[in-house]
Amino acid sequence: MELSNLRPAKGSTANKFRRGRGHASGNGKTAGYGHKGQKARSGRPRIGFEGGQMPLYRRLPKRGFKNYNKKDINAVTLTSLENKFEDGAVIDIQALIDNGVIYDVKDGVKVIGGELTKKLTVKVNAVSEGAKEKIEALGGTVEVVE
Repeated sequence: MELSNLRPAKGSTANKFRRGRGHASGNGKTAGYGHKGQKARSGRPRIGFEGGQMPLYRRLPKRGFKNYNKKDINAVTLTSLENKFEDGAVIDIQALIDNGVIYDVKDGVKVIGGELTKKLTVKVNAVSEGAKEKIEALGGTVEVVE
């Protein structure tokens, strides 16, 4: 390693290029906008504007349905709880994250069916009926939190 080999970390240096600072800068006068015309002036047209022609995003067909009210729920099976937790454990959302069952929670966590042989205390946003029956049959408890 020598001083001549040192380089800043990749992505650490931002672009310090300054437009319109005279001829010596290599990008003075028109500052890269060329001479005259609509695109050289202030109040330039918005992105996607095609001079009044029907823009591409309106010419192409729209397909399907986008539900903007959709909830992103993490599903967790009883089998995964069986493999990751000990008998008598209290399972909440933070415990699921800490044990690597889930990685992030957007709109909630729901426990669904699977195989279970351990007594567990589960505190999540939702539980399926079948999963609830299996947990309570083994002496565990289910608490729905919001």
